[in-house]
Amino acid sequence: MTHRAPAWHVATVVDARAETTTARRIQLEVPTWPGNDAGAHLDVRLTAPDGYQATRSYSVASSGAQTRVVLAVDEVPDGEVSPFLVHDLRPGDQIEVHGPLGAFFVWTPSTDAAPVQLIAGGSGVVPLFAMAAAHAESDDAAPFRLLYSVRSPDDTFFAEELMALGGDRFTLDTVYTRRAPWGWPDEPGRLTLDRLRGAVFSAEERPRVYVCGPTPFVEAVAGWLIDAGHEPARIRTERFGGS
Repeated sequence: MTHRAPAWHVATVVDARAETTTARRIQLEVPTWPGNDAGAHLDVRLTAPDGYQATRSYSVASSGAQTRVVLAVDEVPDGEVSPFLVHDLRPGDQIEVHGPLGAFFVWTPSTDAAPVQLIAGGSGVVPLFAMAAAHAESDDAAPFRLLYSVRSPDDTFFAEELMALGGDRFTLDTVYTRRAPWGWPDEPGRLTLDRLRGAVFSAEERPRVYVCGPTPFVEAVAGWLIDAGHEPARIRTERFGGS
């Protein structure tokens, strides 16, 4: 992990396009960005004409020593920031960002051979995708596995990129909670303890675990993992709410 002092930066929107039915992928050019580790986040600050400011945190979907920063923002209909980012932001617009932030919920290449288990609920996949993508570009030999709980195929973030990561070092397991693709072997339904047990590394393998999603999801998953024998010290969690 590389220490990078957080600071405020001016970011210019390079590209903004639909990611899911309710989310947008936003690519920013931030000339003064120092780079970030996979799993880091930043703050976005918006200023209204009357001077009112609103700031919210978002995970960064990109990583490494680059000045292009990728966000994937899911709209919270009554939020102060996300509706503007999803519906109104256009290429050429400028916004303020503060970061990079986060040192606990990050992944960097290491010599630790223990497997890495990623567990995401909805848009909580964003920092975990950054980890999986960084791992694929590294020489780190630890196997990665992502368990992704998502409402439907239309709500899946980074669908093509996640499929492309599949191979000897990365496994993707998806649980659709409301609607599954045609021919999917499992009925749609919420993630349960039994489904979890069948789609994660066992406690005996002592995986490093990263869990991200809505607070109830994260708390339930973390509890199941501990009940299954996973060491609490090897479980890292990140929760999110309205934005």
